[in-house]
Amino acid sequence: MSIRNAVPVAVLVAILAAGAGHAHATVQQTPTRTTWSGVYTAAQAARGEAAYTEQCSSCHGTDLSGGGFAPALNGTTFNSAWNDLTLDDLLDRIRTTMPQDKPGTLSRAVSADIVTFILQKGGCAAGETELAPQQENLKQIAFKATKP
Repeated sequence: MSIRNAVPVAVLVAILAAGAGHAHATVQQTPTRTTWSGVYTAAQAARGEAAYTEQCSSCHGTDLSGGGFAPALNGTTFNSAWNDLTLDDLLDRIRTTMPQDKPGTLSRAVSADIVTFILQKGGCAAGETELAPQQENLKQIAFKATKP
């Protein structure tokens, strides 16, 4: 290989190496807990039920079964759609897009409470510590459709 050909190859290698380093830096950590790890309290789920009733039930149904244009928030389709994503993903979807007539009006705390109600209705047992609404906490909890 001539020097003239080696320079573009060296530049390409440097660019790829820099990109690989950046990709490594942005890789998210694997969640350390799942929705089956008792990640909320019964009291928090009760608050979530009240918030859900006020903010969500008119579209998603009192039993989370959905209706019309609103999807179910439990069952096979819901579980498959969220399986292996984090609770931060679910909370963020709720917080930024719901309620449909007032998107973005729910706080992280209220959205976390609603998430716990959804988990409770999905059969995930309560634990001893409330689900903290901070993103760094929620990214450490994977939604799992079935109990491991």
